[in-house]
Amino acid sequence: MLKMKTECELCAGALAGDDQAWICSYECTYCTDCRGTLDACPNCGGELVSRPRRTTGAAAIAARMPARIARRFGRRRDR
Repeated sequence: MLKMKTECELCAGALAGDDQAWICSYECTYCTDCRGTLDACPNCGGELVSRPRRTTGAAAIAARMPARIARRFGRRRDR
């Protein structure tokens, strides 16, 4: 699962989970202002892409989780 970092790695500015942010494949995270000054990730040289926003809260995910786990384990027991 993608870790939603809460601050820009360049300026240490705060980033909320639903803020616009930019990440590389190693999840280095940058704010929009810092992204404007970068051609690539300064840590790894990777491409910076828009970080997806989370639209579902943790409680909603947890509510769905038991059914998904039961389905997975049910298949494994049949083997």
